[in-house]
Amino acid sequence: MKATSEILIIGAVLAVYLTLGMLYESVWHPLTILSTIPSAGIGVVMALDLFGLPLPGMAVIAMLLLTDISLKNAILLVDFAIHAEREHGLTSRDAILAACLLRLRPIVMTTFAAALGALPLVLMGGYGMELRQPLGIALIGGLLVSQAQTMFTTPPLYLLVARCASFFRKAETS
Repeated sequence: MKATSEILIIGAVLAVYLTLGMLYESVWHPLTILSTIPSAGIGVVMALDLFGLPLPGMAVIAMLLLTDISLKNAILLVDFAIHAEREHGLTSRDAILAACLLRLRPIVMTTFAAALGALPLVLMGGYGMELRQPLGIALIGGLLVSQAQTMFTTPPLYLLVARCASFFRKAETS
């Protein structure tokens, strides 16, 4: 059963990669976006460890939710940068800088809205608290780590990927 789950996860990541590759007409830029996936899991594990909680099934659900949010944040940056490069003729550096400046507020607002939405899961007592509390802690911790990772590592990765793509484009024409 575990092998089936792993195959499904690999298949899902491959499907996302292919979809992003077709969308951006690039084999390189989807790698920048997909690089944000591990940050969600790292944030969940760190938050649960900080509070001395085990990794329950609800935390795994939180990881899946956070994967979507972290991918969305990276897509916001990369999509804006690619559009700025193609439509406005900006360099990769200027495009990702503009993306960071103009997309920071929507990304932060989404992250804080989701974190505040998870706060009652952490604070509420009563029946089911042992299920809700780890879910809320996992969501908040994962959101914070994912947010930081997206804003600090996606721009340099974008530049690295743009340089690699440029290098291979030049090698093909030579």
